[in-house]
Amino acid sequence: MGTAPKDASNHTRTANAPVELGFDPGDFDRASRGLLAQLAGGKVDTAFGVVWDQGRYDFIERGSTNPETVNPSLWRQAQLNGIHGLFEVAPNMWQARGYDISNITFIAGATGWIIVDPLTVEPCAKACLDLANATLGERPVVAVIYTHSHTDHFGGVLGVTTQADVDAGRCRIIAPEHFLHETIGENVIAGYAMIRRATYQFGPLLPAGPRTHVDCGLGKAIPFWPPGLIAPSEEITETGTELVVDGVRIIFQLTPEAEAPAEMNFFFPDFGWLCTAENCTHNMHNLVPIRGALVRDALKWSKYIGELIELFGERVELMFASHHWPRWGNDDVLQYLRLQRDLYRWIHDQTMRLANHGYNATEIAEMLEMPPEFRAESHTVGYYGHLVHNVKAVYQRYLSWYDGNPANLWKLPPVDAGTRYVELAGGADALLASARTAFDSGDYRWVVELVNHLVFADPTNVDARELQADALEQLGYQSESATFRNAYLMGAQELRNGTMPRTPAGKHGYLDAMTPDQLFDSLAVRLNADAVGGVQIAVNITFTDLGEDWVLGLEHRALHAVRGRHDPTAALTLAMPKIVLYRIIEGTVPFVEAMSEAAADGRVHAEGDISAAAAIFANLDTFLSNFPLVEP
Repeated sequence: MGTAPKDASNHTRTANAPVELGFDPGDFDRASRGLLAQLAGGKVDTAFGVVWDQGRYDFIERGSTNPETVNPSLWRQAQLNGIHGLFEVAPNMWQARGYDISNITFIAGATGWIIVDPLTVEPCAKACLDLANATLGERPVVAVIYTHSHTDHFGGVLGVTTQADVDAGRCRIIAPEHFLHETIGENVIAGYAMIRRATYQFGPLLPAGPRTHVDCGLGKAIPFWPPGLIAPSEEITETGTELVVDGVRIIFQLTPEAEAPAEMNFFFPDFGWLCTAENCTHNMHNLVPIRGALVRDALKWSKYIGELIELFGERVELMFASHHWPRWGNDDVLQYLRLQRDLYRWIHDQTMRLANHGYNATEIAEMLEMPPEFRAESHTVGYYGHLVHNVKAVYQRYLSWYDGNPANLWKLPPVDAGTRYVELAGGADALLASARTAFDSGDYRWVVELVNHLVFADPTNVDARELQADALEQLGYQSESATFRNAYLMGAQELRNGTMPRTPAGKHGYLDAMTPDQLFDSLAVRLNADAVGGVQIAVNITFTDLGEDWVLGLEHRALHAVRGRHDPTAALTLAMPKIVLYRIIEGTVPFVEAMSEAAADGRVHAEGDISAAAAIFANLDTFLSNFPLVEP
């Protein structure tokens, strides 16, 4: 195989014909305002290779007409997201934008930098901090604020501060309540599956180009580097909490279950600045990302924006966020916030109105169309979210994935169903002939659904893979949503070229910040239950650096952990620092060998039978990257 991306079909050329969108041209002025400096070549380089290269997207020129292979509205968003540099937002406040999918904000406090959201990875965050110091004068980092529990807002923290500085009190790490719990729940418990699915949402394996990757909607792209994490030193637990951070007053508003399970907006009362985190950015967001996550609460989301208006609306003079560009002036900010508020309320209410008429999620997604009030402004367009996906998220939150039809309650798995559909169609040739007719008529959604059965019945059928790839590609070219485009084009690429080889997943960047309870939960997800039938064992663990006692138990093919005591019947008692457990979880060395080495150098004191604990630690699954998505 190895087929290259193809041209736009006649149907796609018609769909993507350049049009006058009628969006506010002021977005380009806002995105460019206050530019002071740029990274040389728009690139972040390391000894291990390039982490970020904005120059890959030089083909997206401001003011240019969209290619036939890119939706014209998405092309405009891609131009805006390509504007990069260090920008002065207001006196004593700057942002670096365009060097990650997210923004990093620098606020000059009395003695040093207050940083809001240190990007996704360390090299990008460090490069932006270096740019700020070189341009504005060097300051120490005295505080970092995580707006919420998504990786692109904390993963680069080691590029701006250190664990030692936090432990010594030289740098505060401020986050919303339950930040660490939600971060680990999303990124570790389901992390390996989510990372794989994220390659479809963000398209990092797609080369940049008009037939491939142009944008992510929320920002340009994802950098190539593992994230890190330092646990918060302070949590905001109540809306209205006011802190003075290095001489700067900040009032916080908690927004749990909106864009993230743990998130907060905040206001700077002495300056009229409002940070909307990722709750309000310049696109319609997703209510559940296609990478997977907990379903977000559209009703709460809308109400939080309403509360934000009531709390700070009269005083706000500037709005900035963790993605995209700021807005200036009270009238402009309030108009923007009201439309954002009403967007999520409209999606929520209209989905549930139709659900209560008996329509299912798939039907509602076809019935609802964006009203002209929302289509008139680009910041309510689904470049990152998508209306049809958001409708299904609202439905899922209230009524689950099940649509109420018993025919869908226990469906056959894809390979079994595919084999039977192919037989029903009269064989592979007959199914392909029907699908090619549909392709020629531009009915690409039906082609994808139909040929998918054949691909799962026979993944070696090259004609089926090529035809499905061709159809996915045209859907990608037409998509206004960057995430849908990336998913369609990644599917096409893997159908044509195959899935990359599966390899053991690497070290998880969050281990060092995890609590013992979270570490044990991550172990439990990896337990191969079939291998431990009939086994019952307890292991006592004292974490010498934390002063905590735990019992880790295996019973009925499931792990459980209890804090605050030891079990007198335990087969093994261990005393060790938490870092030893990290090494065991990484799985790079067999358990018994790792424990023997740690005992030999004095890091571990063991009483009992070390080999008995192998019933737990020797039966942990190793997750592999790149599991198949578009084939069995």
